[in-house]
Amino acid sequence: MTAPSPDPARARGGDGDPPYLRIAADIRRQIATGALRPGDRVPSARQITRDWGVAVATATKALAALRQAGLTTVVPGVGTVVSGAPTAPPTARGLTRAEIVTVATNLADAEGFAAVSPRRVAAELGIATATLRRLVPSEDDLILHMIDAAFASAPLPPNPPAGWRLRLEIAGRRLWTLFRRHPWLAPTLSLTRPQPSTNGAKYLEWVLSALDGTPLSLHDRMYVHLMLFGYVRGLATTLEPEAQAERETGITGNEWMDAGFGDAALPPDVPFFEQLVAMEDFELDVDRLFDFGLSRLLDGLAVFITRTPRSAPRP
Repeated sequence: MTAPSPDPARARGGDGDPPYLRIAADIRRQIATGALRPGDRVPSARQITRDWGVAVATATKALAALRQAGLTTVVPGVGTVVSGAPTAPPTARGLTRAEIVTVATNLADAEGFAAVSPRRVAAELGIATATLRRLVPSEDDLILHMIDAAFASAPLPPNPPAGWRLRLEIAGRRLWTLFRRHPWLAPTLSLTRPQPSTNGAKYLEWVLSALDGTPLSLHDRMYVHLMLFGYVRGLATTLEPEAQAERETGITGNEWMDAGFGDAALPPDVPFFEQLVAMEDFELDVDRLFDFGLSRLLDGLAVFITRTPRSAPRP
């Protein structure tokens, strides 16, 4: 169901309430009168921005106010919808940590990692924050369980194929798929201070064992893992900011570039860049970029493995 068109003047009116509260009140009235029913999508932040003539931040605050009031909820892949009929809130006895982690992950997938906090997750579950903290004591603990659940959702093959290159390619592609599924995951993971995730450690073990039969020492194998992980993670850190930019602007990165890089003036003496801007068939496809980079990385590693003697000393 589509919500009735609002009157932008009400958002800018002079009734004393901030614009975001007036927008929230209008949507609340639509819910109360049945114009918006349980399960119906409410206007997105982009739609509110367009229809009410307000800033994205104002639209976001209006939607947050509705969620905090328990009138709406976020459904991954759908958006913000009207909540169903109120039910008895779950008790600490009936709640599981897996349920908490699932809600937190869904929030991060739909709204970005900044939306996740123990207080927000507790509100989505309809419980007190103190109740949630009995199962997930801290925000760091919640993040760790989110990371672990994400890796558990994409296990590597228990019986890997022969050959180090194919195994590493599988590992890299599995990691890229995981980051595409959860754009918040890549920037959340630390390269230099890795979180002690059980399933993350299993991924590391799989990659290290993929180099069995090569002359590489355990020391070198670890550097191969870090190189592969660093490449995939580095490229994937662009995914969440891009998703946020699309939510706020309503256009993709390629559409932004086609529009002249936000109407920015080109710097002088950049002939190749000027030719690139003028090209009509160039599209920045991150999946294609990932494929290109992964192949070149494995090409270089093949040369290194070939040139490494079996008795190579540890550096």
